Amino acid sequence: MPSCGSQVVLCDVPIRFDTYKGCSHACKYCFVQRKKDISDIDKGETAKALENFINGHRGNDLSWCDWNIPIHWGGMSDPFQPAEKRYRLSYECLKVLAKTQYPFIVSTKGKLIVEKEYLDLLSKCNCVVQISMICSQYDKLELGAPSYEERLEMCKILSKKVKRVIVRIQPYMTQVFKDVKDNMKRLSEAGVYGVVVEGMKFAKKRGKLIKVGGDFVYPKEVLQKDFIQLKEEAHKYGLKFYCGENRLRTLGDAMCCCGIENLEGFKGNSYNICHLINNKETEVTASMKEKESANILGRMKQTTLGKLKYKGQTFEDGMKAEYIDNKELYDTIFGKS
Repeated sequence: MPSCGSQVVLCDVPIRFDTYKGCSHACKYCFVQRKKDISDIDKGETAKALENFINGHRGNDLSWCDWNIPIHWGGMSDPFQPAEKRYRLSYECLKVLAKTQYPFIVSTKGKLIVEKEYLDLLSKCNCVVQISMICSQYDKLELGAPSYEERLEMCKILSKKVKRVIVRIQPYMTQVFKDVKDNMKRLSEAGVYGVVVEGMKFAKKRGKLIKVGGDFVYPKEVLQKDFIQLKEEAHKYGLKFYCGENRLRTLGDAMCCCGIENLEGFKGNSYNICHLINNKETEVTASMKEKESANILGRMKQTTLGKLKYKGQTFEDGMKAEYIDNKELYDTIFGKS
């Protein structure tokens, strides 16, 4: 079943869905492998679970969500990695999504997505496709994935078949600035709608990195300098620029960094700390005013006391309380401290 985790406080599209566990792309920077062996690939969620979600079976954690919020497919594992040839779970999900026209964003590096049977279904779906690709220098860090040039060819094909293609320049490292900037023209020519950029999160301290939350990251001003120039270059070639970096989210062309703004049928959740802390427009739905709708905020906590705090609360009040109670942490995460 599609689910929601701690991303609900900072992301407009926090509902995640994964048809696989593990990933064969073997990207050396992958954050998931900090917690588990990603080479152990197995089946994940099913088309039936997806269909249940679409039909309104949301559960306690998602009781705050009373509209067709887009699903972000491929949050922890690539749905179009080679394992799909064997299990075909993603193909079955595409059939459900094509039939129901439910909005979704899918993130992938897998070239299986441009094979005819998948492309035919995708062209019937209500979807935005995100291709993760930074530059050719990263090929040596992504030994199990198609090369940057192969993914560029994927963009050319997909841009003619789906509503939007977004290129995820994530995780960005400062030493590839020139390559990323120089590729903006090529992305535009490939039919890409926009790019989303976010800095690398490192597990260990190195150089002038600073600690934010549990990660070591580039100082805000370092990324800001690069991102402003990348934004200018993107705009030069007609590309939208989105900022996945929480500390610089307002630098993007929209607060939602997935590239779904002004797209019919794609409505994210604006009632989160990211919007509140940046004084951006928010919307509170009827379900967010219902008691017990803050269950997801309680489940984020690691202690019984923390979970009990949100018992019986509305999502609206709980989100405000979450920020007030952890102001120093969120001010740091969103670059306000």
